[in-house]
Amino acid sequence: MSTMQIDRLLDTVIKLGAADLHLTVGRKPTLRLHGGLKNLDTKVLEPDDMVTLMKAVTPERGQQELQEVGSCDYGFAYGDAGRFRVSVFRQRGDLAMVLRLIPSRLLTFEQIGLPVQSKDLIRRPRGLFLVTGPTGSGKTTSLATMIDYVNANYEKHIITMEDPIEYYHYHKKCIVNQREVGVDTPTFSEALRRALRQDPDTILVGEMRDLETIEAAIRAAETGHLVFGTLHTTGAAKTIDRIVDAFPVTQQNQIRVQLSTALLCVLSQVLLGRIDQPGVVAGYEFLVVTPAIANLIRDNKSFRIDSAIQTGKKFGMQLLDEHLWDHYISGRVSAEEMVDKCKNPQDLTDRIHKLGRKVGRAELDEEEED
Repeated sequence: MSTMQIDRLLDTVIKLGAADLHLTVGRKPTLRLHGGLKNLDTKVLEPDDMVTLMKAVTPERGQQELQEVGSCDYGFAYGDAGRFRVSVFRQRGDLAMVLRLIPSRLLTFEQIGLPVQSKDLIRRPRGLFLVTGPTGSGKTTSLATMIDYVNANYEKHIITMEDPIEYYHYHKKCIVNQREVGVDTPTFSEALRRALRQDPDTILVGEMRDLETIEAAIRAAETGHLVFGTLHTTGAAKTIDRIVDAFPVTQQNQIRVQLSTALLCVLSQVLLGRIDQPGVVAGYEFLVVTPAIANLIRDNKSFRIDSAIQTGKKFGMQLLDEHLWDHYISGRVSAEEMVDKCKNPQDLTDRIHKLGRKVGRAELDEEEED
């Protein structure tokens, strides 16, 4: 396996529009394509192949980290075609790698189906805009689209903190400074603390993973910055609980009050494999913080948020399951995919049964015959 070989593999990823390339000993190189796994028609990888492939793309710094702690993450640009985010790790004493393709082409709001109201919210001078969802649900893409929209339309100073940098943003109307955790700054919380002295208008925090970072993000939003942040939660109510629960009990009331004023909205998303055409479609839950919702957050009544979203349609709000149901009824996704990705599987299964349809292989087979 020469370096030529890694190029061939990466070219294949780009040509087929795969999401990830998995390389591990004892298996052929494998693509994640539209949610499933597809082996490439090459030889089964041996330990030596893995070492060669790893060395072909991993910077010195990464190889050192791999030696010391058994894994490393980094990103690299692959020509104009895109960037790859790479994770290298040891397993059973051998190397394994996962390379995720970050396309270089930024998408528009319409292309990814973002809620229309989100455009109005990102014009706000301050507040916290949270994008949440499981790993691989397209959060990075949604954020890149929004940052690009700000970059193209307003004169702002944008600072991002990412681990690693995924989409590259070039200066348009905005100045865009992107800081990579581990390269340009040691941690998210450190970068965030410094950012406030760098005259930013818009701040993107790649991951709000610890108390310090969450606290700093809320503070930045309160002090007059538009802050985009991500969390791995599903659904708006859960996101709010997760933030509050990160704090010691004695501080939780205080945080609820701060959150009720600082939070603009929560956009929670999942990606679903399509059945009407190759590819994926996003399902969104969208919570806009109105005075009524702010009261629920402040009064620790997050359990009532879902019903408030249902009645908040005129503000562009929608529940995840409602959006998934739309996709299902419109024939974009299968019943299984909807039920797998939704918040209340039982509710949706009942709704399917009411239509006289079934969930399970039988329903899929019928659809394929149509």
